[in-house]
Amino acid sequence: MRQAKPKQTALQETERRCLIAALLLTDSIAIGTSFSIAYIIRFKSGFSFFHAHSTPPLRFYSILVFLLIPVWLLIFAAFRLYDFHYLLGGTQEYASVVNASTMGTMVVIVATFLDPNLIIARGWLLISWVISIIVVGIERFTLRRVVYHLRRRGFFSVPTIIIGANEEGKAIALQFKAAPTSGIRIVGFVDDNLPEGSEVVEGVKVLSSTTSLEELVRKHSVKELVIASTAISRERLLDIFYTFNNSNEVEIRLSSGLFEILTTGMRVKEIACVPLVSLNRVRLTGIQVLLKGLLDYSLALAGLLFLSPLFLIIALLVKLDSPGPIFYKRKVLGMGGKTFNALKFRTMVANADEILEQSPDLKRAFEDNFKLKEDPRVTRLGKFLRKHSLDELPQLINVLKGEMSIVGPRMITPEEAEKYGKWKMNLLTVKPGMSGLWVVSGRSDIPYEERVRLDMYYIRNYSVWLDLHILFRTIPMLLKGKGAY
Repeated sequence: MRQAKPKQTALQETERRCLIAALLLTDSIAIGTSFSIAYIIRFKSGFSFFHAHSTPPLRFYSILVFLLIPVWLLIFAAFRLYDFHYLLGGTQEYASVVNASTMGTMVVIVATFLDPNLIIARGWLLISWVISIIVVGIERFTLRRVVYHLRRRGFFSVPTIIIGANEEGKAIALQFKAAPTSGIRIVGFVDDNLPEGSEVVEGVKVLSSTTSLEELVRKHSVKELVIASTAISRERLLDIFYTFNNSNEVEIRLSSGLFEILTTGMRVKEIACVPLVSLNRVRLTGIQVLLKGLLDYSLALAGLLFLSPLFLIIALLVKLDSPGPIFYKRKVLGMGGKTFNALKFRTMVANADEILEQSPDLKRAFEDNFKLKEDPRVTRLGKFLRKHSLDELPQLINVLKGEMSIVGPRMITPEEAEKYGKWKMNLLTVKPGMSGLWVVSGRSDIPYEERVRLDMYYIRNYSVWLDLHILFRTIPMLLKGKGAY
């Protein structure tokens, strides 16, 4: 047992050194490639815009690139692009790549001012700046995917203890377990209220009380302490900070205390030297908003253009099938709790609400699940449209209006929101979607509680890749027509 800690620590250090070496190597190749591509575009391309009266010596630019690569790497290091606290998670890494590449370009510009004999083509420098951001960004993105793959197999993971096994601590542990690419490996819980050996979540037990925390950190080579702030007293919290805050080996992270109900990010601002935390009102910010917007508007516009003949056919069939309007407007909740009318092709008889009111049993069943498997109000055509979700195609208009997304959580009515309980706040931080995890997981066949859980999982773990994954799984699910009624 005495050798466990040195071996584990040595393995972690070896993994870190390997990752840093890989980053330095791939960054060097990406930077060198960017400069080479810029040289070809500026001096070798046939475009008149880049035409040069004479091609400068290749040897000069080869030496220049050889000297600039280490300068770029030093600037990357200054922007913490080799600091594990800022790597392999979130979009900040890509923002740092942009800032570091810009700084590198500015360094070269300043050098040309200081030394008049150093003549560098401005076009080459400008192209190098743009290409380096793109190529290094792609390189970092690819390397991150490789690391994520290795993390799923146990490599590049950080031993972590969660302090507090209450509801907040459980929620944190479940989120870590659901995101193996985060690199967090939960060693166990430390809790003063549960006995040692108690299984809090599947496979994760209470190791001991907080009085044994120092010993546990040494024994398991723990690098992260995640504190569920609602689980321990203020005095004990301060004791933990006093014990570990000056340690370079252990990182202390404090949960907000509202993890179960808050999915949005936080901002810290100092006012009169007092650090104050404020919460984002929406789940997606920055580049996430841009990427999701591009996906939504491009797919919605393309869908409306290509499916317009199908729209006309369905509209005609709805009109011929039963009396009433072609479209049905369903009042639902959007982002921030604002209501809007979600468009659908009408699939029920015109007096559907009257039929529901006249049948107490039918109304009670509807209020329990907000769906009826055998709904007498649905028309013949409506059953087919619902089975393949063709009735929801007009919601592409809602997407173009910015009220919905192509992929997102389920849209719900104001009355249905009460069934979400404390999760309602989370649901309203994003736009509802035409498709989502509930669609590819069984649609209306899955229990209501499971639908809520899937919505919460989507909101917490959103990425554009998750959206694309859901979209690819949506098409075969709609063709099968399973779980729709």
